[in-house]
Amino acid sequence: MFSNATHEVLNVTLHTTLSVTTKLVVPTPAKPILPVQTGVQAQQEEQSSGMTIFFSLLVLAICIILVHLLIKYRLHFLPESVAVVSLGILMGAFIKIIESQKLANWKEEEMFRPNMFFLLLLPPIIFESGYSLHKGNFFQNIGSITLFSVFGTAISAFIVGGGIYFLGQAEVIYKLNMTDSFAFGSLISAVDPVATIAIFNALNVDPVLNMLVFGESILNDAVSIVLTNTAEGLTRENMSDVSGWQTFLQALGYFLKMFFGSAALGTLTGLISALVLKHIDLRKTPSLEFGMMIIFAYLPYGLAEGISLSGIMAILFSGIVMSHYTHHNLSPVTQILMQQTLRAVAFMCETCVFAFLGLSIFSFPHKFEMSFVIWCIVLVLFGRAVNIFPLSYLLNFFRDHKITPKMMFIMWFSGLRGAIPYALSLHLGLEPIEKRQLIGTTTIIIVLFTILLLGGGTMPLIRLIDIEDSKARRRNKKDINLSKTEKMGNTIESEHLSELTEEEYEAHYIKRQDLKGFMWLDARYLNPFFTRRLTQEDLHHGRIQMKSLTNKWYEEVRQGPSGSEDDEQELL
Repeated sequence: MFSNATHEVLNVTLHTTLSVTTKLVVPTPAKPILPVQTGVQAQQEEQSSGMTIFFSLLVLAICIILVHLLIKYRLHFLPESVAVVSLGILMGAFIKIIESQKLANWKEEEMFRPNMFFLLLLPPIIFESGYSLHKGNFFQNIGSITLFSVFGTAISAFIVGGGIYFLGQAEVIYKLNMTDSFAFGSLISAVDPVATIAIFNALNVDPVLNMLVFGESILNDAVSIVLTNTAEGLTRENMSDVSGWQTFLQALGYFLKMFFGSAALGTLTGLISALVLKHIDLRKTPSLEFGMMIIFAYLPYGLAEGISLSGIMAILFSGIVMSHYTHHNLSPVTQILMQQTLRAVAFMCETCVFAFLGLSIFSFPHKFEMSFVIWCIVLVLFGRAVNIFPLSYLLNFFRDHKITPKMMFIMWFSGLRGAIPYALSLHLGLEPIEKRQLIGTTTIIIVLFTILLLGGGTMPLIRLIDIEDSKARRRNKKDINLSKTEKMGNTIESEHLSELTEEEYEAHYIKRQDLKGFMWLDARYLNPFFTRRLTQEDLHHGRIQMKSLTNKWYEEVRQGPSGSEDDEQELL
């Protein structure tokens, strides 16, 4: 009897164990990697994608014509971003009228997709900004630039986020939790450098100060994105049982990992590209050389995103390093081609984002709260002031080139918000949906407020506080030009076309006594290791290549239907 009871207990235990084990090892159905679409569904998806592409290209073409008219009729006082956003608003209103009359339905086509922005539009903008930096001034001022971009952006994010959180707790505005408030403060701290640099160029400020603001603006975008990703990461985790100090330390660790890990990955990719194009001579086949550069340009973004780092930070540092080393291993044809292609692609991406920003006024589901918007604008302006004035005052103790109060005020006033805050606001996965709509609507209003009012008020501000320089410009008959496209199209940067032989490089850099710190290390060891020192034969071949291309083009123009030797004589 005992054995029977024992046998039954063993059977029950074995049955229970097997059933539990069976439950544990039952595999979950694997998710398909890509949605399977066939037949009518696939055809509809293809048609929808085709219309979206057509609509985007149509909007872009209209914007290019608008920018051309601004340049042609010399409307230099109007920043292109202001004109493109205004055109987007008008197009959005026109489409809304058409939809209300039930003549067409373009709601899906005019909606801005955040994934399209982060995967396709933002990487060329960030890479081009890093690639077009004047590296000499950038590395000489790397300490000041880092202070403005990292600490300044963090100060602005904490002031805006903290203000929103405490005002919400006091029930003055819509209530957000700590992580959502910090996420909004981080995304709205991204400053658009286009108008700022146009203003500084118009004022003919010191080039070191120009680089200080430009470098801060570029790094500021990447830092803002990393801070927003940090806040999103904290939101996804359960932080209810964690103290505020532990939350801060966790956020700091995540930020440092994202910042330095992504920067190291981008730097390493740029150095590898320099070594590859130094030791694999593709100079005689510019198409292959250009293709390799395009691959290395996008490579760090995909890799960084794939291993949970910041692709934007990686591609920015990759652009800086590739411009400093890899670019000088290229043939003259590819150097010019790379520079102009990046500028064209970045212009189209930037224009597309600003146009869709204007369209979003009518295509985006909105939730508007007056008190929330007003307090956010106040906090944004106050956060920018706390960023600029104290840090500039602190930096003046260590700088030979002082930042004057007038320049501080212009830097504060010209802290416009642009494409990145708008896209980040759409990318936030906030719940409930009304919170996401409130953040999106408020971000659009702040971006439009800074672009249209502050951007439009920059020229009167220049004429108000810069009286002596304005009189000098009138004496010199020099027009103030805020057109970024015209300035970029008319110049080919000389440092991007420099080709030095071994003897010329040694005479120009190594024997200089004024190089210190990283500049000395770079000139002495890094630059010779990562860049090719050209022989006289290489230089001769490069000149022949450029001359043959120019002659070929010239011959085709002369033999064209409208070309003649008489026309040539008239031009001469």
